[in-house]
Amino acid sequence: MPYEPLHHKYRPQSFAELVGQEAIATTLSNALRQRRIAPAYLFTGARGTGKTSSARIFAKSLNCLSAAQPTPEPCGQCQACRDITRGSSLDVIEIDAASNTGVDNIRELIERAQFAPVQCRYKVYVIDEVHMLSNAAFNALLKTLEEPPDRVVFVLATTDPQRVLPTIISRCQRFDFRRIPLEAMAQHLRAIAQKEAIPIQDDAVQLVSQIAQGGLRDAESLLDQLSLLEGDITTERVWDLVGAVPERDLLDLVRAIAQSQPESILDSVRRLMDRGREPLIVLQNLTSFYRDLLIAKTAPSRSDLVAITAPTWADMCALVQPLPSEWLQHSQRHLQDHEIQVRNSSQPRLWLEVTLMGLLPTAQPVAATGAIAVLPPPASPTTPVRAATAPAVTAVTEIPIPVAPPAPSMAPHPLSSAATANSPSAPTQPLPVPAPDPPPAAPTQPPKHPESVNLDELWQQVLAQVKPFSTQTMLRQQCRLLDFKATEARIGVNSQPLFKMAKDRLPNIEAAFKELTGTTVRVSLEVAIAPSEAAPAPASAPASTPVSAPASTPAPSPVSSAPAIAPSTTEAPAPAADSPSAPAAAPTAASSEALRPVSSPRPEGSPTPVPTPSAPPPTEASPTPGWIEEDEVLRAAKSFADMFNGQIVNFDDSSTAIEPLDAPATDLNLDDDDDNDLPF
Repeated sequence: MPYEPLHHKYRPQSFAELVGQEAIATTLSNALRQRRIAPAYLFTGARGTGKTSSARIFAKSLNCLSAAQPTPEPCGQCQACRDITRGSSLDVIEIDAASNTGVDNIRELIERAQFAPVQCRYKVYVIDEVHMLSNAAFNALLKTLEEPPDRVVFVLATTDPQRVLPTIISRCQRFDFRRIPLEAMAQHLRAIAQKEAIPIQDDAVQLVSQIAQGGLRDAESLLDQLSLLEGDITTERVWDLVGAVPERDLLDLVRAIAQSQPESILDSVRRLMDRGREPLIVLQNLTSFYRDLLIAKTAPSRSDLVAITAPTWADMCALVQPLPSEWLQHSQRHLQDHEIQVRNSSQPRLWLEVTLMGLLPTAQPVAATGAIAVLPPPASPTTPVRAATAPAVTAVTEIPIPVAPPAPSMAPHPLSSAATANSPSAPTQPLPVPAPDPPPAAPTQPPKHPESVNLDELWQQVLAQVKPFSTQTMLRQQCRLLDFKATEARIGVNSQPLFKMAKDRLPNIEAAFKELTGTTVRVSLEVAIAPSEAAPAPASAPASTPVSAPASTPAPSPVSSAPAIAPSTTEAPAPAADSPSAPAAAPTAASSEALRPVSSPRPEGSPTPVPTPSAPPPTEASPTPGWIEEDEVLRAAKSFADMFNGQIVNFDDSSTAIEPLDAPATDLNLDDDDDNDLPF
């Protein structure tokens, strides 16, 4: 006779033998006695809790031939009972839904259900793992479940009722099988061990019941494996067989951690690795053991909640009493957070040792108490304010004041540098000289009301908060703050081609305002040419040789307050008589278009050009400096070149020479066809 496993040999054959499911056994027995048979039943619960066994017992109770009607106590000796036990009955059909998931399988089942039973009273269909059916198969089964043919009963079994359609559940009587209680399982295992003459200790039986976690089939299978060992079966042999870490080793490991003994920890890990334990299994078992320690700390009388033997439980309660509960919880979270590293690492033993070292009390005080060290903020724009009457070499009292960071180092454009050097309206600002008395301390937070803030200073503070740096640089050179209120800000863009680029950076600007002011500021953009670009700049002169212009030669004067599109009517202030480099007086009227010199300084005695919109451009043979009309596209190109520290070049059709924009006496090619060559 072939060998029969214990979980088959000791499968319950009646409701009285059903372990740990007294409520379900009582309900089904009363239904059989009262002949109140439902058309469909749904058995749900964890694995190994008796769902399929209860379905077979129910089928035998319905069809036992030794009784004239259904009985809760089948004889087990008649032909129908023996066929159902062997699984060869023609009227009790067990279907594995994992292998018959399609709608065609269910349609075939429904067609066969129309026939009357062959030798039994009822035709019983047991569909195991019913949650594996497809939606179409479930829908095909709906009508038959609700109104099946006479003498047909459906029993659906599943371990995952959430995947069963609610319409299916509503047509069935649902029975939830609970996990087998620990004491009932241990008593059942002792009875089996006594019948099979298995030499197993009571502590080992208790441990097997705890390891099974409520699954009777798992416990019987483990007991079947242990019966193959020679000699008495102890708890250590049980731990060795299941491949888990023995509870005594876990207790010793926790004791070494609590006493801050790194050497003992590494030695324990080495012994476990030498005995074939996997690092991930050690980590998971230790995490579960910390959970048991927390129960021993809070509820030492509830040993039934853990899979720990009585002697080890007593030692755990004694060890955990002086330990704080917060430390246990933090250690458990620490192990949980590092499980992914041990699982995916190519050196799991190393990561296990590193993780265990992180459990030492000396490594946890900061994290356990929540007192995380606050690092200083990154290099933010702050200015130290020295204490009163403190010399420069003494210690200073630093008060952070938000200021704008220095602009990125970029080479000045020749035109802009020349204009700055020769412009009378842009006086040179001296470098700040530290005074002996301290300046008044600035507020740590920027003012939020427009009446108490300078727009230029506020714009520089906003730019300091803009990220990334490339956006900050572009806004610093091409935009400026026109107006600011409590929740609104207007920003001007120097040219129309750059307007779309600045509009794409609008979220960055609003985020910078919010970070600076602490409130949400709505930012609007508009095209507003900067005053420095609207004014024409005189041609650059050599720094070492000052050039004196004759009094009768007018020169364009930069006007810092007039936009580029308005004609300038402001006269330049008269230069001092003794100034060798004083610029000539500006003309009384300028062109309605923005004009800019592009050639070298005009020789003395040359005729003065009168820039008018209809004046023809100068030729190469003429010594008169050329004036070109600066439209929006050219202005955008100049701004783009300034942004990247570059310059605009001219490609002459007659040669391959490349000349900078400020080179003397060349003709700029600004045809409309060249607009496509610009980067916009």
